[in-house]
Amino acid sequence: MGNKHVRKYLSRTIAVVTLAFGAFIVLTSSGQAYAVTPSKTNEANTLKISPVRSDVSIAQGKTGVVSMKVTNLTKSPMTIQAIENDFIAGDERGTPALILDAEKYAPTHSLKRYMVPLQNVTIAASATQEIKLTVKVPANAKAGGYYGAVRFAPVNPDGSKSVNLSASAASLVLLTVPGDFVEQLNLTSSEITQDGKSVHGFISSPDHVSLALRFENKGSVQVAPFGQVYIKKGDKVIYTNNFNQTDPRDMVLPDSARRWDVPLEKMGTFGQYTIGAVFTYGTKNQTIEISKTIWIIPTTYIIAAVVGVLVLIALIVGIWLFLRGYKRRILHSHGGGRGGLGHRR
Repeated sequence: MGNKHVRKYLSRTIAVVTLAFGAFIVLTSSGQAYAVTPSKTNEANTLKISPVRSDVSIAQGKTGVVSMKVTNLTKSPMTIQAIENDFIAGDERGTPALILDAEKYAPTHSLKRYMVPLQNVTIAASATQEIKLTVKVPANAKAGGYYGAVRFAPVNPDGSKSVNLSASAASLVLLTVPGDFVEQLNLTSSEITQDGKSVHGFISSPDHVSLALRFENKGSVQVAPFGQVYIKKGDKVIYTNNFNQTDPRDMVLPDSARRWDVPLEKMGTFGQYTIGAVFTYGTKNQTIEISKTIWIIPTTYIIAAVVGVLVLIALIVGIWLFLRGYKRRILHSHGGGRGGLGHRR
């Protein structure tokens, strides 16, 4: 019954929250999150949160502090509240699904249990306030990964704690508790695609080609695969693409999978190409290698080859028919000659 209840609760959470989560992590290119909600005066109440994600390591029985900065971009003071949430993997593209129910925790890897609740704070107009989140790791905590989020939002005029998700911005926190944890990342799928569709053997053009990757984390801690994808023609490397080497690197959470699409460029219009990659992950620098071969053969080449084969077949058949007819004529001619000599006798 417990597992059934957990599955039901998680499915409801993912369905509702995955779609909504993108509303408050709106911009991440500069390592900051923004949230906007219109006020009654039609002036935007805007918060800027930095960083979007914090990666910390805290040992068992120890306490750590995660620093965040919240900026009030409006022209008047703003009182904000902080809401601690757990999250799980919402999809295989890296979208987190927040667990918004204040009474609920993630079934595994819950960081919310270790977060010390934050108090409301008032930020002056156009000012930035540093917020320090305290994380207390119990002495009996298992080694491995834990993750959660802290959402910031203006306090409601009525003082209630209900927050419209679109009016909040969040910073993710990924915690690693050192110790005997398991790092096991499997590359469950790697295929060449064109315009999002799988291709095998050959393609007719080098346009919109990618290497689609799916990693599955069977370990107990979040890991970030990184490496390099390359293209070779013969023995010459003609293209390289650094994979997941931004800071911070994208993570694959425990008990989840994540997909990437790596563009493949610089291939010509004809020839055989080898697409390969070497990925590294974990504290022990474990590696995963792949290699695939594909031909690029333009449609005009294929049509010309088909026409050429048909012409060759027609030529062979024509020669065979000619030789067959010629042989019959020769045999008929020789037979007719013998008959004439016998008649004269």
